[in-house]
Amino acid sequence: MHTGPVEEQQLWQTFQSGNEDAYTTLYRLHVKAMYRYGMSMVPVSEAFVFDCIHDVFTEIWVKRERLSTPENVRHYLLKSLKTRIIHLLNRQEKARYSLPLEEFDELWSEPSIDEVYVQKEEAENRQEMMRKLIALLPHRQQEAIRLRFTENMDYQQIGEIMDVNRQSAQNLVQRAVLKLREWLR
Repeated sequence: MHTGPVEEQQLWQTFQSGNEDAYTTLYRLHVKAMYRYGMSMVPVSEAFVFDCIHDVFTEIWVKRERLSTPENVRHYLLKSLKTRIIHLLNRQEKARYSLPLEEFDELWSEPSIDEVYVQKEEAENRQEMMRKLIALLPHRQQEAIRLRFTENMDYQQIGEIMDVNRQSAQNLVQRAVLKLREWLR
């Protein structure tokens, strides 16, 4: 799904009014770019980068009513991710993970064909590992995860399909995500 700056600003404003679907759409539009950028910044685990991405999205949700509408949503999110990663690394082992400023220019260079192939293969391996890990979850959590992330349903819709209330549907998804994160560490 590709959107222009004006549509993204409208989506951002809808999210600011508390619309969970707009929030989820923003996440889906930008999570892959944020992941690539985060992984290119520092030699750390995928779990660390995903935690930082989720921290950014949690923070913008909490502060949504006080945020201004950015001119470029992706730029804003990437800058927020960079700030979050640097903040956490400074708190942890700054010397071990520091990235010289001259290397930041390399972040914007286009990958070679070989790099694209390797990235594609790594992504396929990660997807396969995620499928195997999801298969280890209890059946109800598997169902909730698939409805949420594959079928793009909100918690109310998941609850209706699974015959539980909205909060129970949200709890099932959150427990599954926490378990997956734990296994990926």
